[in-house]
Amino acid sequence: MRSARRGTGKLRAVPGTSRRSGSGPLQLYAVEVEGGLGISPRRFATVVERTLADRRGWRSPGVRAFRRVDEGAVAFRVTLASPATTDRLCAPLQTRRRYSCFHAGRAVLNAGRWTGGATGYRGRLAEYRRYMVNHEVGHGLGHGHSSCPRRGARAPVMLQQTKGLGGCRPGPWPLDLERGGTG
Repeated sequence: MRSARRGTGKLRAVPGTSRRSGSGPLQLYAVEVEGGLGISPRRFATVVERTLADRRGWRSPGVRAFRRVDEGAVAFRVTLASPATTDRLCAPLQTRRRYSCFHAGRAVLNAGRWTGGATGYRGRLAEYRRYMVNHEVGHGLGHGHSSCPRRGARAPVMLQQTKGLGGCRPGPWPLDLERGGTG
């Protein structure tokens, strides 16, 4: 994992809103970025927004819809933070400046991982970033960790893929079974 720049410790909401994606009960969310990371807040917000709006993600017909807002009450926040700030925001969870978390209504994405990825996604940073968003938001939606169902299978998004794939192939999107489907 490449070292991320030291942040300022101050979080700022990324200005902008999105259209509603999906049908069903609406989940409003905000995107925040810690200052001083050297990562474009607008680009980060775009990745988050596109991930949550994607039909392969957590939105599900009749079950859940998402919309990004930049003010007011939200169901959750997606935050990009330096490793040190990630540790602070995730406490008492132990992220050891290496991992991300969902804690206190916030999907905290470690900027070191955002820029450096993980072994199982080597050469596929964009996919890994989608995995990060889907995994931590999945916790916010009430999903716990899962394991690799069988060698060679696509990994459930709730598998801790940052720590390893356990014989599975990388899987940046929730499986139908994780989303409540039958397949």
